[in-house]
Amino acid sequence: MKKIMVVDDEPDTVDLIKLVLMTEGFEVLSAYSGKECLEKLKIEQPSLILLDIMMPGMDGWEVFHKIKEEYEDIPVAILTVRDRDIDKMLGLHVLKADDYITKPFGRQELIDRVRRLIKE
Repeated sequence: MKKIMVVDDEPDTVDLIKLVLMTEGFEVLSAYSGKECLEKLKIEQPSLILLDIMMPGMDGWEVFHKIKEEYEDIPVAILTVRDRDIDKMLGLHVLKADDYITKPFGRQELIDRVRRLIKE
């Protein structure tokens, strides 16, 4: 079973994504901050990380850099409300995120993109 880590400071968002992905047979790990994500990565190695950008404390950009420093083989998809072209360009072309998913997203869109990223 493929593990997916969802990193978002909004519990409702995490719960919704978790429900969608679990009904598709994925194991879902939750982290509600960048710090919690990095701590869990010391123990768990997910097949994919869905990472919010706008979080208090350590934002998603900083978390992304730290993940890629130590776990470069884990794909990371940015999951954010920031839908400006400049944000997408930064995420996909500068940082080299594996995907950039804007909220709100459709259930099937999320499932399809997750499956593509983990090549299921």
